Amino acid sequence: MTDLRVEVVRVFTDPDGRFGNPLGIVDGRLVGESDRQRVAAELGYSETVYVDDAATGTLRIYTATREMAFAGHPTVGAAAWLHTHGHPVDTLHVPAGPIPVTRSGDLFAVRADTTWGSPWDWRQLSSPEEVLAADPATYKAGHTFLWSWQDEPAGIIRARAFAPAMSVEEDEATGSAVTQLTAQLTRDLLVIQGKGSHLRTTYHPPTHATVGGHVLPAEPRTFTF
Repeated sequence: MTDLRVEVVRVFTDPDGRFGNPLGIVDGRLVGESDRQRVAAELGYSETVYVDDAATGTLRIYTATREMAFAGHPTVGAAAWLHTHGHPVDTLHVPAGPIPVTRSGDLFAVRADTTWGSPWDWRQLSSPEEVLAADPATYKAGHTFLWSWQDEPAGIIRARAFAPAMSVEEDEATGSAVTQLTAQLTRDLLVIQGKGSHLRTTYHPPTHATVGGHVLPAEPRTFTF
């Protein structure tokens, strides 16, 4: 049995430091390929990052059910965590390809191809109230992204995401999804997702966007495997 330290950050908090999507961060040198999927599933986060080389920002990303070539909340969270631990990388390396990282004050962002990430069933609803009233139990398969304009002239969206295909009943903040939505709407956005997480995007036509936000540390865990 091995005791494994799991660092935890909350990604895409609101400006007051509330909400955000928890991310598990693990030293990849301590967990072999054959154990990574099981550890990620047992940790229970929507995604867990294995840092294989902190100096170069080389990462692998796992959900509870599979490895992801790219995901937004893990790359933003890992970029911030690396910066605070002495590795302010300007590029992350994930299986999908190199991911440029930018920082403005305490906001971290990554730039990605909006064709990456999981396919979503996009459902635009009539109001934020309708989005908030949705029952996660209604969504039993696939990936569904509900959204409505909260303030269309200002580019503010209210959203929720359900991903039972990845064993995630509701995802609090979904970076790759909002980059795809940014490309669909061809404009920069502030997406308020889940309980109140804030994701900020910038459109880089024709096929790229940045997604970023605030990242705050949470209590680390010890996991035995």
